Amino acid sequence: MPSEETESDPSRALALLWGVRDRPKRGPRPGLDVDRIVQAAIDVADREGVAALTMRRVAAELGVGTASLYTYVPGRPELIALMLDQVIGRTSLPHELPGDWRAKFEAWAAEDWAMFHRHPWVPAVASDPVLPGPNALAWYDSALRVLADTGLSEREKVGVIETLDNYVRGTASNKQDRHKDPAWLAKRDSALERLVDFDAYPHLAHALISGGNPAASETFELGLHRVLDGIAVLIDARAQE
Repeated sequence: MPSEETESDPSRALALLWGVRDRPKRGPRPGLDVDRIVQAAIDVADREGVAALTMRRVAAELGVGTASLYTYVPGRPELIALMLDQVIGRTSLPHELPGDWRAKFEAWAAEDWAMFHRHPWVPAVASDPVLPGPNALAWYDSALRVLADTGLSEREKVGVIETLDNYVRGTASNKQDRHKDPAWLAKRDSALERLVDFDAYPHLAHALISGGNPAASETFELGLHRVLDGIAVLIDARAQE
């Protein structure tokens, strides 16, 4: 049985992403296929986090032997690449969203923000070296299509998309508090009150007392509009040339 720590060959993942999925002649039980395996892996990662995602754990989710999975998917890296492309395929294509470029990008960002919270493992794996599947390339082509008539250069279009994508993904990742249990948070705050002299941090103390602890969604909205403002300035500048 292959080791899950073995260095992955990107050509294997790309072959699976692009539809080279030979049906095994023997071994797995009838009804098992790549899409079913990928969905089971997504379910595991959603519930337990990507660190818990192993071929053995996914096999248990499906009620099959681990060896059965390897006849369909070579290993964990390939499985994660398939999972990511499947999740991307469930989001809207930016050019199909209503409105002008700004409205489309705002809707894209909001949809991805929600998706990252449904699948909190995605930001971490999306930062790994990219193995583009059909859904990922269709999405990127669509995002470039939104910017087709903005006057931006091709380099600027890609830069704009990467900037906004990095902002949404990074903000979602940073705001995913690992300790959402109210009891844990209460204990943390109580300990800080006992241990920290906030007079030493007057500006921070004033901000906290004055309500300077916005919800994650508020921080996201504020930053999103500022990023879009900056893109708008660049597009307006190109229109003046």
